[in-house]
Amino acid sequence: MSDVVTIGESLVALIPDSHTKLRYVQNFTKTVAGAESNVAVGLAKLGHRASWLSKVGDDELGHYVIRELRAEGVDTDAVIFDSDHPTGLMIKEFSPSLQSSVHYYRKGSAASTLKCDDIDWTFLAKARIIHISGITAAISASSRQVVYAVAEFAKQHGILFSFDPNIRRKLWSLEEATEALVPLFSLADIVLLGDEEAQILLQTDEQEQVVSTLHARGARWVALKQGAEGAYVSDGKTGISIPAEPVKVADTIGAGDAFNAGFLAGILEGKTVAECGRMGAVMGALAVASYGDTDGLPDRKDFDAMMNNIQGVYR
Repeated sequence: MSDVVTIGESLVALIPDSHTKLRYVQNFTKTVAGAESNVAVGLAKLGHRASWLSKVGDDELGHYVIRELRAEGVDTDAVIFDSDHPTGLMIKEFSPSLQSSVHYYRKGSAASTLKCDDIDWTFLAKARIIHISGITAAISASSRQVVYAVAEFAKQHGILFSFDPNIRRKLWSLEEATEALVPLFSLADIVLLGDEEAQILLQTDEQEQVVSTLHARGARWVALKQGAEGAYVSDGKTGISIPAEPVKVADTIGAGDAFNAGFLAGILEGKTVAECGRMGAVMGALAVASYGDTDGLPDRKDFDAMMNNIQGVYR
């Protein structure tokens, strides 16, 4: 039984060691990237039982993904190895001004072939929370069907469904994203979205209007992520602004996933919405302080120390 099951594609990410165009880069670091598996790693590090469900290629990159996630404490028993399709790949690029961008090589990947028949529904029924992002809906028609089927399944079985639109413009048009993602708001118990996504999908990023709209559609918890400005969180009774934790930013990719992990951990632990928001903010801050999506995420001891402003003794 898992506290949280996440469903979506994970890729092998190559991260350059210099801030310049890729044509000039000589060395890369290899790591695992993927919105849903990032959330699973964050939760596992905080001591929760987290599972990731997907497909990977039965290739060296696929076995690398599984090895890395298992090493972080994520359960991958429901993952399918596909001998006919490869594991997806992405390459990050950093500009001299530290802005990051990504180049995807994921068309026809194993995860893009995920379909409803691949899901272990008995396994899924044991989860307390199921978390999915809009990326899963974007990568193929069959995976989009999985997202809707899982959301309906969660509703029928009393499982909390957590949804982050996580719009990736390189994967589909805004029109396609809006058509596919807006209906999911009515199926979600927990909505975790960025202010830009709110503007696209709800035509507003005004925090109180965003949360009131989503609560009216059935969400019990809402977190509007506002980047360097922090977040605005609500449980329908209390709405509160959560300031961002001060940190030196290395790479903003993965910050939203880390916030999600902290916020969901708070829900699992019965925390107030304000405490959930602070837990998300702390996780997000630690994520942006490192280059990998999950490299900077803390274990529970370090997380609790930061939450309580405890300074460690090192000498």
